Amino acid sequence: MILVTTDGLEGKKLEPLGIVKGSTIQTVNAFKDIGSGLKNLIGGELGSYNEMMNKARALATKRMTEEAEALGADAIVAVRYSSSSVMQSAAEIMSYGTAVKIIE
Repeated sequence: MILVTTDGLEGKKLEPLGIVKGSTIQTVNAFKDIGSGLKNLIGGELGSYNEMMNKARALATKRMTEEAEALGADAIVAVRYSSSSVMQSAAEIMSYGTAVKIIE
């Protein structure tokens, strides 16, 4: 599956199949959250949150790709990501784009 942020694939004719998306809501455990709160006092990278967001993006992308494969897509163009806070220490990650069939 080809994933691109551009609106098309250079030199390829595309047939749009529809919008596809994937999402997940993730959180870190309470102990990591407390540790991150203390880290907030001294500054620095919040490793547990970084790891959580990386896993969330990967899962959202996987779910979006599976939805596109179910439509018979060869690629997803105009891929975008968004995130929002659901509650303290929890975030929703959404990936979305347009599933397309390549007609060469």
